[in-house]
Amino acid sequence: MALLDKLERSFGRYAIPNVTLYIVIGQAFMYLFSYSGRLDITRALLVPNLVLAGEWWRVLTFPFIPPSASLFFIFFALYVFYMMGGALEGRWGAFRYNVFLLTGYVLTVAVSFLFPYHAASNVFVGGSVFLAFAALYPDFQFYIFFILPVKVKWLALLAWIGYGISFISGDWSTRLLVVASISNFLLFFGNDIWWKMKTGKKKMAEQARSLSGTREAFHRCASCAKTDLTHPDMEFRYCPDCGGLGYCRDHIDNHEHRKK
Repeated sequence: MALLDKLERSFGRYAIPNVTLYIVIGQAFMYLFSYSGRLDITRALLVPNLVLAGEWWRVLTFPFIPPSASLFFIFFALYVFYMMGGALEGRWGAFRYNVFLLTGYVLTVAVSFLFPYHAASNVFVGGSVFLAFAALYPDFQFYIFFILPVKVKWLALLAWIGYGISFISGDWSTRLLVVASISNFLLFFGNDIWWKMKTGKKKMAEQARSLSGTREAFHRCASCAKTDLTHPDMEFRYCPDCGGLGYCRDHIDNHEHRKK
């Protein structure tokens, strides 16, 4: 992406390396404080009308809201998020990964202010990280219940289906949050998807031409050598008096009998 290259040359020095670790630490502390009863997690949610009423910290705290899960599962979820974020940063570099997260954050905040009385969380921002990881490492395997290996591309397919269900059944706030998450993904992967679609069509056409050029004829006229490839609309029959030789419609009744 040419624009990202220019931005990285100008602002790359401001990138925060290993930013996923800071997010995971923040979520872990928020979960522990909430679990111990010292923190009301709802006060960290992004609710625009409360932000406008003076609770400005919500704009900063909502990225650190942990997943709703048991004490055992939360550490597993945070580890997976750290692993995926680290993989993306290793592939893109710190600056581009920072931009990816920041874009998702900004889009989520912008959409949430269109519905000031609805609470917005970071679920879809985290979802875009998962989709990006699945796009770059589709054959990476997760072990469900530590036993069943499943490639991440199939889990991503379920995530896309979940996005579709949320878009169809959710209110307009949820729908636009879904759109914001998908938009963030497409900003980074749209060109790749379009290129794969174009090259995929070309490859299919080349394979079709190759098959049509190498496939052997199933029917061949023993008199004129017409085949079902050269004359696909021609009718072919077999002559029992010629030991099963095949003839086209023009010669089935007009040929000298002979044996194979």
